[in-house]
Amino acid sequence: MIDSVCLAQSSTLEEAADLTAHLASFRSYPGQEGNVQRAVHRWLVDNGLPAEFMPTADTDNDRPNVVARIENGVGPTLLFNGHVDTVLAAQGWSCDPWLGRRDGNRFYGLGAVGMKSGVAATMLAVRALAQRKDLWRGTVIFTSVVDEEAYSIGAKALVRAGYKADACIVAEPSFDRICVGGVGKVLVRGDVIGRASHGSQPELGINSAIEGAKLLARLDSMQLGQHPRMRSSQSVLSYMSGSDQYVITVPEKARFTINRHIVPGETDESVLAEMDALAELLGSPARFQFSIDPPYYPPWETPTDHPMVQLLTAVYRDETGRTPGYRYSTGVADANYFSADLGIPTVYFGPLGDGLHQKDEWVDLETVAACVRIYLRFALEFMR
Repeated sequence: MIDSVCLAQSSTLEEAADLTAHLASFRSYPGQEGNVQRAVHRWLVDNGLPAEFMPTADTDNDRPNVVARIENGVGPTLLFNGHVDTVLAAQGWSCDPWLGRRDGNRFYGLGAVGMKSGVAATMLAVRALAQRKDLWRGTVIFTSVVDEEAYSIGAKALVRAGYKADACIVAEPSFDRICVGGVGKVLVRGDVIGRASHGSQPELGINSAIEGAKLLARLDSMQLGQHPRMRSSQSVLSYMSGSDQYVITVPEKARFTINRHIVPGETDESVLAEMDALAELLGSPARFQFSIDPPYYPPWETPTDHPMVQLLTAVYRDETGRTPGYRYSTGVADANYFSADLGIPTVYFGPLGDGLHQKDEWVDLETVAACVRIYLRFALEFMR
């Protein structure tokens, strides 16, 4: 392994802690990422990196991505990615979620582990690589994106731009177990069209509420996708029929939403075909129309024997003295697009912490600094 100490010297634990706290200090709910993205851009530029703002689909609302591309001759391309938006602050924080609080090597703050610390670690690693271009060849791309906690418009902007890379590290919290795959997500909207009639003569109508309920009652009979390491699932999120106003009318329309987590081999098209088949088997007098609401995430997987995964495993073992495990995400995130849509071998690997989407979210600052070292060592080996 190439010794990364010379590069990591400028990325101490204290600098990692300070940068994490700085990024966490910006309120950056989805739709409010402009200020933190300017802070990311300013830090990169102040540290000599060629950072640029990249417009997303929400160009009218100050929601750019930040991209820094460092080209250094012919060689592999390595993409580092993180998102700067956070979920809404939960109730009951023991400190101000944005001012944060440090307790030893723990930092408490909204987005501390999900994932301001991961963005900070990639910023420090990319800076170190830019300062020592004599040690590697190829292209390093840093991307800080918006909206991961909502509709992933930041990641989709990278997809539309056709970003290519030989490997991608998404700095999501996954320190002891490298994440090498995850389920996808399909949000199915079902519209039921019946026929209205007077409530005293229901036999003259087709009750969309009843017909829709019949279909939903048979969801458990569907054969979901199978995968040895991931689980397909579905749940009904909402069901509505009739009118909010009191009327004595058999409802002619109903609508439901189903959240479906899919595994490799399943797609949005295959899910729609399955729903159509279920409705056909029902033999209902009502009509069913199915469509996909955003956001849609394809499932993804990078084999554990892929050279990228094996190299990261070896680097982690060399730095920590432990062999990491592997895991598969039960949720969806931007990696789904980088892997499935852009075809880039992708993993999650980022700092250790807890309290995601809860009060008193925290990150272990020692692992933030360790991630900087591991990113650097990986890059130097990957781009020799």
